[in-house]
Amino acid sequence: MRDGEIDDILKKAAQAQPAPDGALLDKIAASIQPNMRPVRPLPPAWVLRFTLMAVCIGIAAAGAAGLGFAGSQAMNSTQKLIFPALIGFITLAAAAWAAETIPGSKRHGAPWNVSCVATFTLFALFRTLFHDHHTEHFVHAGLACLIAGLVNAIPIGLAGWWLLRRGFSVNPKDAAIAAGTLAGLGGILMLELHCPNFQLAHLLVWHTAVVPVSAALAVLLTKLVQVRRAHADAR
Repeated sequence: MRDGEIDDILKKAAQAQPAPDGALLDKIAASIQPNMRPVRPLPPAWVLRFTLMAVCIGIAAAGAAGLGFAGSQAMNSTQKLIFPALIGFITLAAAAWAAETIPGSKRHGAPWNVSCVATFTLFALFRTLFHDHHTEHFVHAGLACLIAGLVNAIPIGLAGWWLLRRGFSVNPKDAAIAAGTLAGLGGILMLELHCPNFQLAHLLVWHTAVVPVSAALAVLLTKLVQVRRAHADAR
């Protein structure tokens, strides 16, 4: 069957239907109108992206300021290349999260792509820029950094949610991945500014892990909220 034939069938079906009753339409409109309120439009997408970036970087810097900038002060000029890489991935993650909350927005790739590329690129950069192969206090110091990075990610996620709360996520899982990735990158930025532990294994495992763990926790939280809403609607 061709497109033109389908169009003809739909047109004939529409013509066969009786015209809706005007009084019924007026009654429906009257019942809806009292509940309608003007909606304030969202800011332009570029404003949302820039604001998310600024919030992420600002919270990471504030967290590092509270703990001290021992990490950045101990780095040499080559090792500080980790910072522009982090800023670049924060820009991509902010764009992905903003796009996921505005239906019809232009997307440059799935959020999980941003998360994976950021994780593996940071892994490769750490291997290239840092060369301390000692593993003293690997678990104890590592868990402390992982927890610190995730704790720093929480206010970034909450602030981003507040900024985008009037948007709508067609795919909540993808939005959660983008949110968790951005928050996790902010957590790593804080760690690189603060943590003076340049042992390669520590950086590869514990610092890099902040992004995938943060993204996974964001997806889990989204699933729990969806299940709770489904149970509430079923009652």
